Amino acid sequence: MTRTAIIAGAGRLPVLLAEAVEAPLVFALEGVTPALAAEPFRLERLVPLMDRLLDQGVTQVAFAGAVRRPRLDPEAFDPRTATLVPRIAAAMGQGDDAALRELIAIFEDWGLSVVGAETLRPDLLPGEGVLAGAPTAGDRTDADRAAAILAATGPLDIGQGCVVAGGLCLALETLPGTAAMLEFVAATRETPRGGVLYKAPKPGQDRRIDLPAIGPETVVQAAAARLSGIVWAAGGVLLLDRAETEAAANEAGLFLWARAESGI
Repeated sequence: MTRTAIIAGAGRLPVLLAEAVEAPLVFALEGVTPALAAEPFRLERLVPLMDRLLDQGVTQVAFAGAVRRPRLDPEAFDPRTATLVPRIAAAMGQGDDAALRELIAIFEDWGLSVVGAETLRPDLLPGEGVLAGAPTAGDRTDADRAAAILAATGPLDIGQGCVVAGGLCLALETLPGTAAMLEFVAATRETPRGGVLYKAPKPGQDRRIDLPAIGPETVVQAAAARLSGIVWAAGGVLLLDRAETEAAANEAGLFLWARAESGI
């Protein structure tokens, strides 16, 4: 029998995954407030958490939702978790992607399988196609440009999104995230309307954790930034609350396009 634990962050994704799992155990880093009931834990006591999961019959773990790097208290480490500090510190020094890979490796070293959101909710990853509206030839050119930008910057572990309008990159997602990027575009752009938000996972990213996502709030933010639409790498970006997202896009006059990697 498979029993699942969810390590929950902010946003809708933990809720959507929990709906698809029978009696999941839900935990959240101390200081994180997910949108569902979750028991808090500290990263400094990671080993006791993993032992507890095994004791309760958990066989697989899913990480879901947004989480910022916690501040670690050296005095709070239990002796066994302290032995993992060199691994964690070395990975964190190489960027978020490396840190997440190491976290997956630690859980799997303990005999816990780490699964991605698509394993529990494959419906959250729609295939290629236009889901709302209709991108113009100019929009498609902007999407091509945006995809090239993320392909070039992705290995630098900077972000998973950018905004392109008229061939110009108006913003590149960094640590503050997509919402902050779109707020910047809304506040600074000089052209009246147009351009695309493009989202994609980083090249070579382990897709079991930290996949980019869009949802109804993304549509609202893109509309406020006066964009023409939202484009994402088909099969690599989670679409949350699809019906609501499509309805919001149609109401705002934005297109939604899950773009094949070839751009066709």
